[in-house]
Amino acid sequence: MAAGSGTPQVPAPDVRVLVVDDQELVREGIAALLGIQPGIAVVGSARDGGEAVELAQECEPDVVLMDIRMPGMDGVAATALLLRRLPRCRVLMLTTFDDDEYVGRALKAGAVGYLLKNLPAAELAQAVRLAHAGVAQFDQTVLAALAAGVPAPDLLTPRETEVLRLISAGATNKEIAARLYLSEGTVKNHISRVLSRLGLRDRTQAALYARENGLV
Repeated sequence: MAAGSGTPQVPAPDVRVLVVDDQELVREGIAALLGIQPGIAVVGSARDGGEAVELAQECEPDVVLMDIRMPGMDGVAATALLLRRLPRCRVLMLTTFDDDEYVGRALKAGAVGYLLKNLPAAELAQAVRLAHAGVAQFDQTVLAALAAGVPAPDLLTPRETEVLRLISAGATNKEIAARLYLSEGTVKNHISRVLSRLGLRDRTQAALYARENGLV
């Protein structure tokens, strides 16, 4: 065997994406742009929340790009229902609306981020990859809305709020995992999302934030 050679590297599988938008032109455009990006495979598209939930159960996407305002079942309700049925899926809101009420509702439903539709294709593809990795992401305009005063409970899911309370009580990741019947890896993901959503640097800031905002 030649020096430096070893087991061949198996390329990572493409991130499977479902695009949800009630406007056909927008939906098809996003799907077409993502379809030519490396590491991305568009596995379907849906025109409303109800169709998205049904289709997601068939094609099992890794990431769902979800519009927020749609006829019938909107993106918030669809996100909550979809994640109950497919808890490993990641939902990334992609919309034209930067209203802080929508942001809070979407995050409470379990979305991992909230982006606006003016993203270049390459940035959107990278956002999909990061969402698949569990990294929370927000458009700068949305971050400004969050900083303007969306209440913390509206930014966090109930489980993330539990994790934040346990952090403030001084619990370690192992102790949090045991208390909530989660793996330590899942706890780490929750903590990363809590810090990202609240704009905090570390556990110490998280503990102070929880106390200052009456979460403990």
